[in-house]
Amino acid sequence: MGTIRKIVEIDEQLCDGCGKCALECAEGALEIRDGKARLTGESYCDGLGACISGCPRGAVRVIEREAGEFDPVAVEKRLGQRKSTAQEQKGPLRAECGCPSTRIGTFAGRPLSAKEPAAKEPESGTGLSQWPIQIRLISPDSPFLKGADLLVVADCAPVAYPNFHRKFVSGKAVLLGCPKLDNAQEYIRKFAEIFRVADIRSVTVVDMEVPCCSALPAIVCKGALEACVDIPIREIVVSIRGEVLGRERDAA
Repeated sequence: MGTIRKIVEIDEQLCDGCGKCALECAEGALEIRDGKARLTGESYCDGLGACISGCPRGAVRVIEREAGEFDPVAVEKRLGQRKSTAQEQKGPLRAECGCPSTRIGTFAGRPLSAKEPAAKEPESGTGLSQWPIQIRLISPDSPFLKGADLLVVADCAPVAYPNFHRKFVSGKAVLLGCPKLDNAQEYIRKFAEIFRVADIRSVTVVDMEVPCCSALPAIVCKGALEACVDIPIREIVVSIRGEVLGRERDAA
């Protein structure tokens, strides 16, 4: 039996799964599952409502109902387990099984001219100069991150924008992921680690106009905040029709 106390409630009709509420929850009581914000457990929610300010749709509110007691010890234990899991995921696959998806590689990307017509682009042309590119697979101590300019990309953007390589990729280390379907807190920790060890010069975030993408620059900024570094971060928004919208801005 629980007691009557304050606890978070999610309106699934309003929630679009952008993940901003989960970013604001220091206890990790919220996560995105099946495209919606979900309470991971009553004992993880302190009922203070810090997550409310992160919701652009008004889908999060604090109510009073019968619920299990908030357990700060359980919160610390769970956050520690998540950190350990994230650390385990970035090492053993690469070192022990030699999975091709996680094998680090560097190669000379061909610089692409922004003025070159798309029809003349060779099939082998690419501005990409490293592997892997998935955020979850990249180790913060990867050599291609040292002193790099980062290009952090929502994974729909390269498909939507036809001149993606020519416009954005050349000369940058590319990190790609989905702020809606992947673990936002894990991303924040990964970027914080990268910023601490890699001496990153700048970050360009390319995301989509859809609401779920809007969490990506916030994730990068929170990583920089955790790492206590001051790095130029700018956001470029791509429409679902493949156009760069007039919303390029500083994300910090």
